[in-house]
Amino acid sequence: MFRVLPPFGGDQRGVAEVVNGIMNGKTNNTGTVTLATGGASTTTITDARIGVDSVILLSATDDISSTAYYPYLAVQDGTDQVAPNTTGVNIVTFDTTDYALGASLVDTTKLKADYAGLYNIQFSIQLINTTNDTQEVSIWFRKNGSDVAGSNSEFGMAARKSTGTASRGIAALNFFIALQKDDYVQLAWRPSDVGVSIEHFGTQTSPTRPATPSVIATMSYLSSNGYTSNIYTNPYISSVTNGSAVISHPANSIAGKTFDYVVVG
Repeated sequence: MFRVLPPFGGDQRGVAEVVNGIMNGKTNNTGTVTLATGGASTTTITDARIGVDSVILLSATDDISSTAYYPYLAVQDGTDQVAPNTTGVNIVTFDTTDYALGASLVDTTKLKADYAGLYNIQFSIQLINTTNDTQEVSIWFRKNGSDVAGSNSEFGMAARKSTGTASRGIAALNFFIALQKDDYVQLAWRPSDVGVSIEHFGTQTSPTRPATPSVIATMSYLSSNGYTSNIYTNPYISSVTNGSAVISHPANSIAGKTFDYVVVG
């Protein structure tokens, strides 16, 4: 706390000290606040210097506090996936979540967004062909159970190399999709022959090599895409009253996210 003047002014020395302090940036309108945890999405600053017309500026105090919040999801599958026929829609499944923040895997097939915005969905699918002929595989996106227009890709598969030796190929693509909160995306596929399937491989030797997932998919937040009531990447002042202000922020579970603040007006 810096020196202030009494209601009716002060002596010449006191006035000079306060004015010089102001000119040197020593104003008595700063404080520190730590964001609430436990999944809280608001934190209240209680400070008698805050008025209904005050502007409050926030400044992160360290790397953890300044970290931006961008949802993401990374999933994979470690099983083989086959199509029972060539006329139905097959939905790709996943059995492992590698990373998740603000998004989740639901019912083994749905990549669900917790926040509205534009997302980049990427996939890498390990395919094999056990037939003697070249084949095609269609892979496309579905949003909330409906096909996404213009999202299909056709991948060609060479005939198997020899009896008992399947040909292999990777189908990979990225696609931008606009999602509202709680929307979900699925990957759908259809082979031209049931001899084409999605395959995983275990660890290998000479040299030792990691296992090969049958499917890898990621979902990354790109921007708000103009949606309102959307995700925000940093805390902001959402309301101000006499003596207090509310900070809105993404649901927080990290202790010690601390901000300095300045009250102006």
